[in-house]
Amino acid sequence: MEVFVVNNYGQFNHLIHRSIREIVPAKIISNETPAEEIEADGLILGGGPSLGRAGECREYLTKLDVPILGICLGLQLMAETFGGRVEKGAVGGYAEVDVEVLEEDDILKGLPSKIRTWASHADQVVRLPQQFRVLARSQVCEIEAMRHETRPLYGVQWHPEVVHTEGGTRLLENFIELCRERR
Repeated sequence: MEVFVVNNYGQFNHLIHRSIREIVPAKIISNETPAEEIEADGLILGGGPSLGRAGECREYLTKLDVPILGICLGLQLMAETFGGRVEKGAVGGYAEVDVEVLEEDDILKGLPSKIRTWASHADQVVRLPQQFRVLARSQVCEIEAMRHETRPLYGVQWHPEVVHTEGGTRLLENFIELCRERR
């Protein structure tokens, strides 16, 4: 069992890697790694500064048949790849955001209905892609978390890997469990 964390040049990618590595073997890979070279049980698309520097992430989303969790920029890439829309947010910079869990689902299983998170909304998903559903929202953003209806694709705007996010470890453990179930 191994999970790859895709480095999209974000400041938290190494922290995502460390958080996952504490649960299962994990490694960081370049976002320029060809999809056909990826042999992992799950993939996490980490955050980063821009959609324009996302390398092969769109290929991973359309070609790989493993659970994929998009965090921040990873969520936005997922939305755009499948026809959603991303725009500048009204609230930029990292800050505490209270998120309302609308649907517990696989990835948010065991989390309370309201959680305090650490997130940036400099960019955010403003239109949900077809075949996706909203799992969580906040007063800042209507699409804080989403998932594909039939494929194991999940995305969250907030950063579960930081200590300031309530239930972050649980969310990552839920993702690892999904990866184990699909092996």
